Amino acid sequence: QIIGGTKNVRVDRVRQLAPDLVIANKEENVREQVEAIAAFAPVWVTDVADVDGALAMIRDVGAATGRWPAADQLAQDIGDDFDTLSEAPLLRALYLIWRDPWMTVGDDTIIADVLRRGGFTNAAEGRTRYPSLSDDEFAALAPDVVLLSSEPYPFQDKHLDEVQALVPGVPVLLVDGEPFSWYGPRLAHAPAALRDIRQRLASRG
Repeated sequence: QIIGGTKNVRVDRVRQLAPDLVIANKEENVREQVEAIAAFAPVWVTDVADVDGALAMIRDVGAATGRWPAADQLAQDIGDDFDTLSEAPLLRALYLIWRDPWMTVGDDTIIADVLRRGGFTNAAEGRTRYPSLSDDEFAALAPDVVLLSSEPYPFQDKHLDEVQALVPGVPVLLVDGEPFSWYGPRLAHAPAALRDIRQRLASRG
């Protein structure tokens, strides 16, 4: 039995489940909870910062759970699909993950790496982790496109005009955040998501 964690982990409940393996994440899980669980169950803490790391993690999980062939094939298929992305002209993308304050992604995140592989440079280049932005910084970053992620903040249609006012004339698109930041099997949907963004931009002329 394998358990994947969230930020709000009930350690007592995990103990009752008697897992053979607990998979935690350095960024998503609380250290004290992970250490408490490690006292009674094996814990594997993942730390993924780019696509290559995500593919390695998929293979490692497969090896640890006796599903190596399937995991290796999945990682191979995902990598191959990324390799088929066309070499379109580079565009500066500002990827927003939060509102009030505005927050974007730094160069050291898997989101930035996924974007790079689709021909999008990070408009917040040179920054790390998840920096906050002032309203005035939007125009200064000179993005070619602004992407509003569905998570962790649930951007919706009602936010489009608000962001558009900060970057007049720049396309503002809603995107599903899972393919960009969920670095397990959902990463398989990332190449298609990148192609979709390109198509949506092309259709706008």
